[in-house]
Amino acid sequence: MLLNCHTYYSYKFGTLSIEQLLDEAKSKTYDSIVLTDINNTSACLDFIRQCERKQIKPILGIDFRNGVQQQYIGIAQNNTGFQQLNEHLTQHLHAGDKFPKQAPQFSDAFIVYPLGEMEYESLNENEFIGIKPSQLTKLAFSKWKNHLDKLVILQPTTFRHKRDFNIHRLLRAVDKNVLLSRLPKTEEANPDEIMFINEDIHELFKEYPQIIENTKKIIDSCSIHFEFKTSKNKQSYTGSPEEDFELLVRESHKGLKYRYKNPSQKVLERMEKELNVIKQLNFCSYFLINWNMVQNARSKGCYYVGRGSGANSMIAYLLRITDVDPIELDLYFERFINPSRNSPPDFDIDFASRDRNNITKYLFDTHGWDHTALVGTYITFQFRSMIREIGKVFGLPTQEIEKLQKAKKLTEVDEMGQLVLKYSQLIHGFPSHLSVHSSGIIISEKPISAYTATIMPPKGFPTIHFSMIEAEDIGFAKFDVLGQRGLSKIEDAIAIIERNTGNKVDIHDLERFKKDQEVKNLLKKGKTIGCFYVESPAMRMLLTKLEADDYIRLVAASSIIRPGVAKSGMMREYILRYRHPERREAARKEMPELYDLLAETYGVMVYQEDVIKVAHYFAGLTLAEADVLRRGMSWKFKQRNEFAKIKDKFFSNCKERSYPFHIVQRVWTQIESFANYAFSKGHSASYAVESYQALFLKAYYPLEYIVATINNGGGFYRKELYVHEARMHGAQIEPPCINSSDQITVIRDKTIHLGLGLIEHLETATIHSILAERHTNGDFADLRDFMKRVSVSLDQLTILIRINAFRFTEKNKKELLWDAHFILKKDKKTKALKTLFNEKPKEFRLPELYYHPLEAAYDELELIGFSSGISPFKLIEELPETRVLARDLVHMINKQVEILGYLVHVKGTRTGGGKYMSFGVFVDLEGHWIDTVQFPNITYQYPFRGPGCYLIKGKAISEFGFISIEVSELHRLTTVNLEEPSTRLKNKVAI
Repeated sequence: MLLNCHTYYSYKFGTLSIEQLLDEAKSKTYDSIVLTDINNTSACLDFIRQCERKQIKPILGIDFRNGVQQQYIGIAQNNTGFQQLNEHLTQHLHAGDKFPKQAPQFSDAFIVYPLGEMEYESLNENEFIGIKPSQLTKLAFSKWKNHLDKLVILQPTTFRHKRDFNIHRLLRAVDKNVLLSRLPKTEEANPDEIMFINEDIHELFKEYPQIIENTKKIIDSCSIHFEFKTSKNKQSYTGSPEEDFELLVRESHKGLKYRYKNPSQKVLERMEKELNVIKQLNFCSYFLINWNMVQNARSKGCYYVGRGSGANSMIAYLLRITDVDPIELDLYFERFINPSRNSPPDFDIDFASRDRNNITKYLFDTHGWDHTALVGTYITFQFRSMIREIGKVFGLPTQEIEKLQKAKKLTEVDEMGQLVLKYSQLIHGFPSHLSVHSSGIIISEKPISAYTATIMPPKGFPTIHFSMIEAEDIGFAKFDVLGQRGLSKIEDAIAIIERNTGNKVDIHDLERFKKDQEVKNLLKKGKTIGCFYVESPAMRMLLTKLEADDYIRLVAASSIIRPGVAKSGMMREYILRYRHPERREAARKEMPELYDLLAETYGVMVYQEDVIKVAHYFAGLTLAEADVLRRGMSWKFKQRNEFAKIKDKFFSNCKERSYPFHIVQRVWTQIESFANYAFSKGHSASYAVESYQALFLKAYYPLEYIVATINNGGGFYRKELYVHEARMHGAQIEPPCINSSDQITVIRDKTIHLGLGLIEHLETATIHSILAERHTNGDFADLRDFMKRVSVSLDQLTILIRINAFRFTEKNKKELLWDAHFILKKDKKTKALKTLFNEKPKEFRLPELYYHPLEAAYDELELIGFSSGISPFKLIEELPETRVLARDLVHMINKQVEILGYLVHVKGTRTGGGKYMSFGVFVDLEGHWIDTVQFPNITYQYPFRGPGCYLIKGKAISEFGFISIEVSELHRLTTVNLEEPSTRLKNKVAI
């Protein structure tokens, strides 16, 4: 009898999770309910799954509303009806239109209108009027008493009790951004929208048995079914499974000739093995869709990198989906695919950021907009943000809200504060709204509307109402199309190199890159600034400690740098075993079975597939069980009971094999600590491929590569550090100039001209006007010429003068500002004028205007974030006398040192005991890097006090050749206080 049930996927309205709704229905003796979330289908598929477990008949529908005003409820008779409702909802969500008063005609869905909204004569055969228990007293005096054949019971369910109703009102106030006391009654549900006991509903309507019967007929005539164990992806690429396989075989053999000059027997056997398994599991279409996508990308000159577990595949390598040779790296086949898997391998394909939308559109155009959609994701309310939101609707001042956010105990706050904290905790985790998954796309055999409605976000691609978790549950394997700045850098760098040097780079010549000595040197010494995935302080440290100069070592480093491996202590253990053969031997003797499985990594689990290997060969689990174990470590894996059973089996199997318990426990700790964070080996190898491409460009074309890095937003560090890196490689840096700069940064020979687009607050329209005029009529002669030719406001002109973009005039900025104000007078902006003759302007001789030599640096700090020509150390009031430089530290190991450093980066972390400590990265007076470590007591006593220059005191230490300073004191140095302009510029040093 429940035709109108809401979950909290009725965003900022509903209060119940799916499980809570079903538990409530079970406790009130209902054996069927209709889920009708408001303008949303997010909960539908999981609702059906959970109904099966609760033994409740699921019925799907949609509550169509304009705002909170209910227009009608659609109830699907069957899967066709559900699709019809989804199509209706999708149409209005995409267009942003209001729903009409009367629903369109549906062949397989019922429509229920609220009482008083429709006339009897207007109703179609499948349309009814809903009567709430509270409306029964009116029925006896209503014209509807003569039309009982069109009435059904309509008891909306939105909450269970008073507390849920309070939550509902808070959500409505947050949604409308009003004080709770001012929330209109029209914006909230009636307090009686609770679930009555089934028998009580019958009792309330006992005088109208026909209404009960009408309602029962609707429920009995509805049936919905989804098969959760079969693939919902597009089943055939060519239209025929047989032709799919023939095409896959044909293209694989083509790829064999491209990848291998003389393929070994091992290569041929691996290819045949994979082809057979792909055919057996019906994954041909999935591979061919990915193949077609990257083939199209190559034809358009788009760069890409294929990664994910699919990178373990020989067929993916032959089809050029990935550039990772599974034979070279001995990649574990069963991680990629095995007969126990019912979902295809995971391909994450990165494209240059600018190409991503075009690739996505290609997929939609190729496979049909009705069959293709982006995957959604839920943005949920978080505890701290809810304190802020609920505090606002309670009318609390900002200061009080901030105090509540810091409170650790309820006893620390007053009664109102306790209410805020209580309800913030209750709402924590509720879905707030639907967003778009970072990369996922589904391509369906049936129309997308068979499963869900879609929204149309600003990206312009339909997006399903559910997340990747529900997508996987129903049987979708998503296609991951990502945009990555690292590839944009490589793509741009190749074009810049050709323009600036005339050289063409074959960026796919990976074998050459792997053997190149210059590339090896950069890797081994950790000189990797700007290079994809290997430029962070932690990665540079790891590469130095490993002396990594080959592909295998870089692949391993790409995985062990991940949080889980590092925190488990196995990163350090891997380094120790790599550097000390005797430690390897001790590990081999202690547990030869484990060591032999992981010989390449000295008995240390480094990759995701190591979990499968250990679980299968060491603990005797089946491949399917081993994969459940790996997946069970993930936050997105929901079947925790199944995972717990496999964990128990892991320990019992090891006991049967007589392994010492302490070793089994240690192995399990390794698995548990990093399975959710470590990469698959193929994934790490894909990252390493891109790192090699970047390293080659950095080794031979550093300036061009750095310019590409700057133009793509930098990398791990701020843009300033890449400008610094270019200077260290011999570049001449020119600040923005209206005559020599473009919108982006450009390089001419060895001179880098910073782009106008780097200037903060300089409008894009201003930049376009400058460049268009310069392109049409040539360089600007002086300020007056510029003001005559370009329409620009005084504010924009002032920015250009302050950044010294008119320095070619050889006038100082004070004179130029005076001229600008004088010429403009009362006008708000210059007016571009076209004249036949140039009149000679009147010249005025100004008195000498004071100009501080450091003022240019401060203006640049304010407008582009760094000084392009003056060292930050020159901005210090009193520079301490210290002669130690970064290059001296190698000779001062275990000695106390004092050194000056300009702060580049700070990384905080927690010790095993939960205390906060930090790592710092600086550059010294010569521009070389300094790494520091601050243990908890020093971090507390000498905290970092923002960007700037520091005096660093401590002990120089070396671990596996990586030199750093163990800090004992850290003092930020005071910057120069300019007398003119005012002290507003003080301490504007930025990194």
